[in-house]
Amino acid sequence: MLRQSLHSLSLQTSGEGFTDLTGALNREISASGLKNGLATVASLHTSCSLTINENADPRVLEDLATFLRALVPAEGVRPLSGRGELRPWRHDDEGPDDMPAHIRTALTTTSLSLCFQGGALLLGTWQAVYLWEHRARPHLRQLSLQLIGE
Repeated sequence: MLRQSLHSLSLQTSGEGFTDLTGALNREISASGLKNGLATVASLHTSCSLTINENADPRVLEDLATFLRALVPAEGVRPLSGRGELRPWRHDDEGPDDMPAHIRTALTTTSLSLCFQGGALLLGTWQAVYLWEHRARPHLRQLSLQLIGE
């Protein structure tokens, strides 16, 4: 018989970068008593995102962050042709990293659906689930975790 369970997770980030959520998610799944099913994790924010990526070589995460910073520079935007004037971001209510964080979130994702089996996430050998903080300063982040399974 299918059951479902809803959990809230809070975590403190240390600023821009990646926080591995895999262990925390697996603990919540295990504590739910569900063995097999589907986990949906959602970030309740507009300036951080979720990603599944390699957990073995930290250079992968460094390169991802470098790429996204180049794609969405903090100082503003130029025409895609590369020619033309830089237009600074208009939305900067919380500082110069405010609008770039929102764009980076829009280009990535704020929710993931993941299978679990035997009370743990089904991930590849080199995979982990990360919260990707796009803001420069630390933030307290809230996640929602819905589990459906048996």
